[in-house]
Amino acid sequence: MPKLWDSSVEQHRHTVHAAILDGTAALIAEHGLAVNMSQIAQHVGIGRATLYKYFPDVQAIVAAWHERQVTTHLDQLAGITARTADPGERLHTMLVTYVHLSAGSAHAGHAGHTGDTPPGNATRLVMALHRSAHMTSAHQRLHDLITDAIAGAADAGIARNDVPATELATYCLHALAAAAALPSTASRDRLLDVTWTGLLPPP
Repeated sequence: MPKLWDSSVEQHRHTVHAAILDGTAALIAEHGLAVNMSQIAQHVGIGRATLYKYFPDVQAIVAAWHERQVTTHLDQLAGITARTADPGERLHTMLVTYVHLSAGSAHAGHAGHTGDTPPGNATRLVMALHRSAHMTSAHQRLHDLITDAIAGAADAGIARNDVPATELATYCLHALAAAAALPSTASRDRLLDVTWTGLLPPP
């Protein structure tokens, strides 16, 4: 098979795969979790047989969409390291961005619920997604990114160095997860300030 044809087929598969993920997310945002494979195929504009070649069921599609979202968010955080030279600014920007992304994900999940979707079902799905295999490596990558940012700030005298950077990273992630769950920007910002203050060198 010619390489050009090979490349075209792969690109087509990538395009269809992305369309399935985007289409499923749009349907869930509009109708809640009560969507089926037929609705997804119709929304995307492909046959059910084609859809089943890509995914066995709706849960698999949602898991793939979630993995893509998590990877995108981690890439955004990694990008901060690449483009921000100042250690203190890098760490602070990374924490602010993490809260923003986490809050957006949490509230987007609730926004998709409708009267036809029992909250318990949605909660179980979210819990299942966060226990998915891809989350293990994602959590490790996230922890490594925050740890490196804290270590860099500590070396520059901006962050405290009396506690190991890896322990401070764990502290940050738990504190900021709590902040992201709060309902307002102001409340999230207050906990973010408290978390940041906890990272500063003691007087």
